[in-house]
Amino acid sequence: MANDVRRLRPSELCRLLNSTPLGEVLNERQLHRHRTRAGLRIGDGRYVDLLRYVAWLVQGRHAPKPQADGDPYERMKDRARARNIALAIAGRDIGELPEVLDVERKQRAASDFRYFCESYFPLTFHLPWSPDHLKVIGKIEQAVLRGGLFAMAMPRGSGKTTICECACIWAVLNGHREFVCLIGSDEGHAMDMLESIKMELDGNDLLLADYPEVVYPIQALDGIANRCNGQLYKGERTHIGWTAREIVLPTMEGSVASGAIIKVAGITGRIRGMKYKRADGQTVRPTLVVLDDPQTDESARSLSQCATRESILAGAVLGLAGPGQKISGIMPCTVIRPSDMADNILSRDKHPEWNGERTKMVYSFPTDEKLWQRYADLRAESMRSGNAGGEATEFYCDNRDAMDEGAVIAWPERFNHDELSAIQHAMNLKIQDEAAFFAEYQNEPLPADAGDNEDLSADAIAGKINRLRRAEVPLGVDHIAAFIDVQQALLFYVVAGWESDFTGYVLDYGVFPDQRRSYFTLRDARHTLAEATKATGLEGSIFAGLETLTGSLIAREWRRDDGASLRIERCLIDANWGNSTDVIYQFCRQSAHPGVVMPSHGRFVGASSQPFSEYKRRPGDRVGHNWRIPNVQGKRAVRHVVFDSNYWKSFTYSRLAVPMGDRGCLSLFGDKPEDHRLLAEHLTAEYRVQTEGRGRAVDEWKLRPERSDNHWFDCLVGAAVAASIQGAVLAGTGGTGTTAKRERISFADVQRRKRA
Repeated sequence: MANDVRRLRPSELCRLLNSTPLGEVLNERQLHRHRTRAGLRIGDGRYVDLLRYVAWLVQGRHAPKPQADGDPYERMKDRARARNIALAIAGRDIGELPEVLDVERKQRAASDFRYFCESYFPLTFHLPWSPDHLKVIGKIEQAVLRGGLFAMAMPRGSGKTTICECACIWAVLNGHREFVCLIGSDEGHAMDMLESIKMELDGNDLLLADYPEVVYPIQALDGIANRCNGQLYKGERTHIGWTAREIVLPTMEGSVASGAIIKVAGITGRIRGMKYKRADGQTVRPTLVVLDDPQTDESARSLSQCATRESILAGAVLGLAGPGQKISGIMPCTVIRPSDMADNILSRDKHPEWNGERTKMVYSFPTDEKLWQRYADLRAESMRSGNAGGEATEFYCDNRDAMDEGAVIAWPERFNHDELSAIQHAMNLKIQDEAAFFAEYQNEPLPADAGDNEDLSADAIAGKINRLRRAEVPLGVDHIAAFIDVQQALLFYVVAGWESDFTGYVLDYGVFPDQRRSYFTLRDARHTLAEATKATGLEGSIFAGLETLTGSLIAREWRRDDGASLRIERCLIDANWGNSTDVIYQFCRQSAHPGVVMPSHGRFVGASSQPFSEYKRRPGDRVGHNWRIPNVQGKRAVRHVVFDSNYWKSFTYSRLAVPMGDRGCLSLFGDKPEDHRLLAEHLTAEYRVQTEGRGRAVDEWKLRPERSDNHWFDCLVGAAVAASIQGAVLAGTGGTGTTAKRERISFADVQRRKRA
């Protein structure tokens, strides 16, 4: 019936409607009134579609139930229902689109991004462009039109985020990209960017004038997102979407932006598998990704978080386009700390694919430092007196030529209303906080302070490199010790070489089975013990894993610089985890390397606990510096070592704090600090709190809430304990790794002492 109705002319439709009970309310006068209310013109195509749709309802799905002749109440209900149907349909249809106001401007803006920004966002980009702006705009245009990746670091307040938002609008309105993904440091940050884009699409009259096929249906929503599902254009749904996390542009015949999508996500959120099913049944995936400042101040301070975000960027983000397609990317960023994510991405040596561009606020500073120092003093004094720096500005005005000499500024038009030039503005920022200025405005952060012995940073630890090759043993090393930390999925290990005075060298570290990637956590281990050993059950996989790992480590010869071959003298295995204690003791008892492998237990000794120095020695015990090896007792029949974990963590941490070249220093192999990012994160995963009790002060170590893995820290501490067992002694500690030598006395002396 619907197809038959569509072939009828409007006059025939009117006669058909008037010949039915429902059509009694749709006489010429009432139809004209409905048409006038909806803003329809005579001969309007939308009016014809409305008649067709109502006729279909009358003849088909919504035909009224037959009622008894002459029932006025039922006829009144039919008239009311028909009127409501007609008004609802008229209200959902957006009507005819306005004509494009300036076709020539629209055509030029489609291929010229700079012209698009200047023409449609004059209030946003009201200052002249700087050369850096033009360079960045050109790179963005190239990335959108021809593909590629582009990362840019610009000073704070240069408008890089706004430029990227406009790039998203330009890409979808002109049909350059059908799916754009906005990624921020977190989802909230990305949603803020999307809200800014929505504000432009919903309120920019210039965009409405030239892009009515997109902007007019959006503005017809009047800010009510619930109207999206019912919106019609010429009787067909527009499939528009307007939510907090995505925008779906209306589906319009002949529109190059028909059905385009802009969607947001946080870089650490759910990114993989992002796609959208369009109304025509086609599945589309992102082809352009915009990452706005994908790191936070907190993540920039963490080497592991930087590595995680770089890994997500290389894997999940750049793989959004799917197989056989190449994604384009734009990343506006700010360098917060040396070797953070932004600094690495911008490096063309480390990531040449991103074509990093690093701009500054000041390319050359003024040469007369004495005048600027006088200016800084006047400004500080003026601020203290409440004059907001007026005297300093007067001084600058009187000496401007001399104070500006030698300065090269990136954007001469950028300064505040109470300042005279962009040079003065930049110097004010530098005087206010030099470290923040070089990080936020110059994108050249000052070197991070390595900190003191009380608070070592991950950067400082990763930077303690001795430039030796992996597994290369220095000449002074007397002992090689190892420690294995047992977990359900992985075995973590560290091998360290020690001189007799506790100067240490990390020779090797890793996990079994190898994860084959630079950054991982225990939680996201891809290759586990169970998979590598093919053993059944937890105990079986741990036993088989220990057998393989210790076999490769202990059987290995470690070549020293003088040509001597050394082997691991002591390998301790953590037996604290209750699920693995028995199997570790069984493994050590049956091991092919007796006397080398030994179970170990780290004990938490707080300020209120009994210290190891007060331990009462029993016959057969071996006692050392805050460790002891009890005599074999009980069913396990395997000697094990117990040590004060708090003391030895502080001891190892102090070795890391000793400067390079000094006795007792602990250093890492290699010549690239970034290679030890993950190790440094493990070594800084705990912090110490000094507590007092029973007349003594003790460092108690606690795991940081934001960290989850400290296993290599435990391994390095255990390797230090193993070295102490083998005889390494730090000067001044009084420690000894051997059993105290007993004085030989005669039986007569014993009897004499008893009588005394």
